[in-house]
Amino acid sequence: MDLEKSPAERPAVPAEGCLTVAIRLPVRIVVLVLVVPVRMLWDALVVGGRFLRDTVLRPVGRVFQWVAWAVFVCPWVTLWRYAVVPVAKALAWLGYVLLVVPAVWMYETVLTPVGHAIAWVARGVGAGFARVVRGLGAGFAWVLRGIGAVLAWLYTRVLTPVGRAVAWLLRGLGIGFGAVALGVYRVAAWLVRHLIVVPALWLYEWILAPVGRAVAWAARGLGWLVRMIFTGIGAALYWTLRVLLVLPALALWRWVLVPVGRVLAVVAREVGGALGHAWRVAGHLSLAVGRFLGRLFRWIFVEPVRWVYRSVLTPVGHVVRDTVLRPAAEAARAVGRVTRQALATARESARQTRADIRRMLFGTPRDPERVPLAKDRREPGAAGTRTLGSSTTALTKD
Repeated sequence: MDLEKSPAERPAVPAEGCLTVAIRLPVRIVVLVLVVPVRMLWDALVVGGRFLRDTVLRPVGRVFQWVAWAVFVCPWVTLWRYAVVPVAKALAWLGYVLLVVPAVWMYETVLTPVGHAIAWVARGVGAGFARVVRGLGAGFAWVLRGIGAVLAWLYTRVLTPVGRAVAWLLRGLGIGFGAVALGVYRVAAWLVRHLIVVPALWLYEWILAPVGRAVAWAARGLGWLVRMIFTGIGAALYWTLRVLLVLPALALWRWVLVPVGRVLAVVAREVGGALGHAWRVAGHLSLAVGRFLGRLFRWIFVEPVRWVYRSVLTPVGHVVRDTVLRPAAEAARAVGRVTRQALATARESARQTRADIRRMLFGTPRDPERVPLAKDRREPGAAGTRTLGSSTTALTKD
């Protein structure tokens, strides 16, 4: 697709400097010589680790898993299934028989009637108490109405005239005290105005205000002078630091550090590219060496072992399977069937024993009464039907 594009449409390849080209080839040669042994050692370790994982660690882990299940899990599951669960069911049944059934009987036959009697007595006592409370409430209401009438007469005939007389006396005293206070206030105000306010106003206008203006003008001049002094000192320090520190540091950064940094960046980039290229080349070399060693191992060990397995061990295994393993498996299955039948018989016997014990303790349960169907209620049976050929009808009855 790129070959079909015009030269103007193809992406431009960035040009590389002579320093990059001069550094690239020796760096790649040195890095390749150093990386190839490391990559081959790494690939050998990876292959050895995978072989160890598949042939040793995984089977050993499965064996440990099976042993842990057989030693830790299986006994607890068996104990729970065949010991704890049956014992818990038996205890639950005993608790139901010994606690729940007597408690229900006592509640229905003893506690419920006693509770009804107590409720009836309580209702009677509550009704009598309510009648007594209503009678006492009526007496207290009559007494309170009498006391209220006495208090109303006392308020109307005694307290109201006395209060009005006291109010008239206090109003007259208030008017007299108000007139005296107003005169005293006007005299005090005239004295304060001519003895304090007028002299203070004259002092502020002709003495304090001119002095304050002069002090403010002097403070502004002093502030301007101090500001000019500090401005000159700051400008001198700024130019001194700029000439002695900033300009040399800027020249060092621009003419020394930046070129050196660019050279080091080119070297680091090329070293990184060389490492990646050398690692890929070493991977291809290691893969070729690994394939050669794998084929050599296959020719020397795997093919003879495969031939022995197919030609010798497989026929012997088939003979052993047909003559020994299959009869043993059939015998084991027969023993399993006999064991399951014995366990089923034992469970049925235990179920019958529990049913007999329940019948001895509680008796045989009564059969539910049969409810007649609608058609049974509407129509008589076959023997009592009304037909013309039978003597049970009203016309043919003797």
